[in-house]
Amino acid sequence: MQIKVARPGLLTTIQDLGRRGYQKYGIIASGAMDNWALRIGNAVVGNKPEEAGLEITMSGPVLELPAGLFFSLTGGDLKAEIEGIAVPMWRPIHIKKKCQLRFGRPILGCRSYMTVSGGFDVAKVMGSKSTYLRAALGGFQGRSLQKDDILPIGTSLIREGKWRERNAFFSAPCWYVPQYYVPSSKETVTLRYTVGGQWNAFSKRSQQDFSAAVFSLSNQSDRMGYRLSGPKLMLKDSLEMISEAVAFGSVQVPPDGNPIILMADRQTAGGYPKIGQIILADLPKTGQLAPGSKVCFSEVSLQEAEILYLEQEKKYRDLLRSIAWNLLLRAEA
Repeated sequence: MQIKVARPGLLTTIQDLGRRGYQKYGIIASGAMDNWALRIGNAVVGNKPEEAGLEITMSGPVLELPAGLFFSLTGGDLKAEIEGIAVPMWRPIHIKKKCQLRFGRPILGCRSYMTVSGGFDVAKVMGSKSTYLRAALGGFQGRSLQKDDILPIGTSLIREGKWRERNAFFSAPCWYVPQYYVPSSKETVTLRYTVGGQWNAFSKRSQQDFSAAVFSLSNQSDRMGYRLSGPKLMLKDSLEMISEAVAFGSVQVPPDGNPIILMADRQTAGGYPKIGQIILADLPKTGQLAPGSKVCFSEVSLQEAEILYLEQEKKYRDLLRSIAWNLLLRAEA
């Protein structure tokens, strides 16, 4: 079974949960910008959480789907349609006959995730299928998808039940996973953070501005990092730093005073002072921000950040049990 790319879209790549254990050699982690959406997408098609899916950014592709395919769409709503029929999200979809899947412009968020039952049958590089574009590493030939690419699919792990939502091209169950918070481009998104390692090196005014001002994502934002425009964040005095490890969500401030949120394709180490660290629980919605989005920052304690993360992971485990029950026991629903 395989999927053919009729049109690639703006940026469509294969991503999983990242390439772990190689940053000490200078190999970046990569992986999905919104790993919550990817993990849930894998769950609803019977895959393991670490299986790879398609990360579809902003303007989506046109894909030719084979009969018998099971897939799911999660994350941002890019107005997906099959032969003019809207495709429901956050649930498994079974293709009944060969057809085309098309994506429109974003309604919510900017990244949608397409997972297929059995996964995309591409080779792992250093234990991961994730694509790192700058090094042409992993994914499908180390690059984003192009016209006429053929994506092989593994063996499906689920089967169709007596699903009620049916049409000539696909069927779907009535049950679905409740959509988590995906920001729209019209709202100001609050990102919670803990203070960074060099917090005390910034001026009092800059500390106040970081927690009170609204920043905009510039057009220079990508999978490596989001460049923000807003009040200049300045140090009390010049600071000489030895490069140190950085993480997904680290907020660095270069000499021009415009902060940068480091994202999935971040470098392995950095020498700019870090004013904050976005908490793990807020990384999924951070990954859904597009150029032009407005953000503000709210400080939480390390203990609060840990509690929020544990609550999120408990919700994930509860959802896994519910999804498994629906797939195995309520296929007829």
